[in-house]
Amino acid sequence: MSMLSMPFTVRFDPTNQEVVLSGKMRPESAAEIADALELVRQSLEKYSGIVYLNVKRLTHINMTAFTALYDILAAGCRTRPERKIKIVTSSVMAWSASLFEMLAASLPNLSVEVYDSAFYPGQSFVEDESFIPILRTQTKMTWRHERELLPRHGLRSGVAMADICCGIGDFAGLVQREFKPARLVALDHSVRSLDYARKVAAGFDLQGIEYTYGDASQMLLRDDQFDFVTCRHSLQIFDRPEMLLRELYRICKPGGRVYITNEKNSHCLGEPHADSIKWTYEEVAKLFSHFDMDVEMGPKSRHLLLNAGFEDIKVDCFMVTNLDGDPQDFADIIEAWENVYAGEMAVRRGDSADFIRRFRQGFKDHVFAALHPKGYAGWPIWAASGRKPL
Repeated sequence: MSMLSMPFTVRFDPTNQEVVLSGKMRPESAAEIADALELVRQSLEKYSGIVYLNVKRLTHINMTAFTALYDILAAGCRTRPERKIKIVTSSVMAWSASLFEMLAASLPNLSVEVYDSAFYPGQSFVEDESFIPILRTQTKMTWRHERELLPRHGLRSGVAMADICCGIGDFAGLVQREFKPARLVALDHSVRSLDYARKVAAGFDLQGIEYTYGDASQMLLRDDQFDFVTCRHSLQIFDRPEMLLRELYRICKPGGRVYITNEKNSHCLGEPHADSIKWTYEEVAKLFSHFDMDVEMGPKSRHLLLNAGFEDIKVDCFMVTNLDGDPQDFADIIEAWENVYAGEMAVRRGDSADFIRRFRQGFKDHVFAALHPKGYAGWPIWAASGRKPL
């Protein structure tokens, strides 16, 4: 069987330090899957802490592929005994857990975990946190765009950086790994989010991030100490964003830059079922407004930064879509939005059952567009930055 005819994929997700195998691995020789094996080997060599091998969507693997994979994992366990390897299986594939548990029996720093929920590796202890699956997958999908934009907005290695409203710490971890700032302070007002961030950083052996508890509108951080300050998807959920911008301005060094990202939810789109999708996301904007939040803030970024005293404003808009990697990731985000916006916020606002039913349908149609082989689904984000005057 030729490599081109083999219906399987392999990819590495740096957000989760995770190698994902999916499809059917049935080569006649190990040489046919050499590229896949090399990616697994390189991932084990490069990353510290916990590395995940996700085989939840691996529907078949023959003994040729299994033996070759075993050799790579065994070598990785021998050469880096301090590093942990977790194989993530699904009980939907009845053979999968028992097969890979054979590896765990012979390799002491390798373990197998069986997952059937929509949560990502390492998140089982916070599965009651409804926004965790949204935030983690959102970061993974927006990072594909932001990693290219951040240097244009002033991020470079060796700077002193603060990530304000850092949440569960995914963005700070990616920045630490890829841009290597000299100092990185990550601040949030949620103790649980910070606890989660610290555990993930420890598991992935990410060092040097100073996780700090604090109120973003009244930070206990000195004036003029950071070259680059970020605040992502957070101004839009503050009822007085100008207060937060004043604090971001204060802690930024003269000549440094503040980088913000915000959305315009009413511009989420999809085909087919464009009208249903459009109606639902227009209602999302109204729902957030009811709770004194503004998820239409993205295009307002320029005047917000200018009003706060920044100069040399840079603005970029990018569209996260179902074509950015795995369409299921995008669908997972939409389903999580539906659960929170329709299942919690609309209920708290007192909306009728008929309204919530129609509201939910727009999310379901957006998922359908994301997963349809000819469909398109998009979520627009504005990234903007301003320089603090010298």
